[in-house]
Amino acid sequence: MIVQGKIKGVKKGTLYLKKMRDTVIVSVDSIRLFGKDTFTLTDNINSPEMYFLSLDQNKSILSFFGEEGVISINDQVEKFGVSPVIEGSSNQKVLEKYKETASKFQAKQLDLLAANMQAQKENDLETSQSLRKQAEKQNLKKYIYTINFALNNADKEAAAYITLTELVNANVKYLDSINNSLTKKVQQSFYGEKLKKFITDIKETEK
Repeated sequence: MIVQGKIKGVKKGTLYLKKMRDTVIVSVDSIRLFGKDTFTLTDNINSPEMYFLSLDQNKSILSFFGEEGVISINDQVEKFGVSPVIEGSSNQKVLEKYKETASKFQAKQLDLLAANMQAQKENDLETSQSLRKQAEKQNLKKYIYTINFALNNADKEAAAYITLTELVNANVKYLDSINNSLTKKVQQSFYGEKLKKFITDIKETEK
């Protein structure tokens, strides 16, 4: 995997390419930037997985779905990781599509939470109860959306990743349905193997 791009506004510092190993984030490549804002980083990759870019001068982290090939990342140092332009990763596109809709559910939940807090402050129990019911419906909608999204993108490793990160409390029958719908390639991927183990562990505890 070759990761290349530009971080507008960076003057100097070290840019690190990292990934998760067990429970620890480790650096797999780095480049010192002096008077230039372009970079090229590499890593040998067997299966698509999440990677991270970090600057030693900035505590912010840019995350992206890495995969074999050339991935282009363009960002700016002032808002590093907020809205980077990432090209070359099909799994990244799937993840971005999911997050775009998921963020709308989250925004709605925050609005309902704020309204509920105000209703409780005003001792309006009827309105508060109604808002709680609406929040429960929103949670259910997001839950169903996430399951369907994973099922509809069963040919992408991002589907297994989203299941592992967004559906950890889902009923094992839905996790099984997603796992069984995944293509063989995805089932044998880094996150596919993790999902299989996750489901197996749940079934063992339920015996």
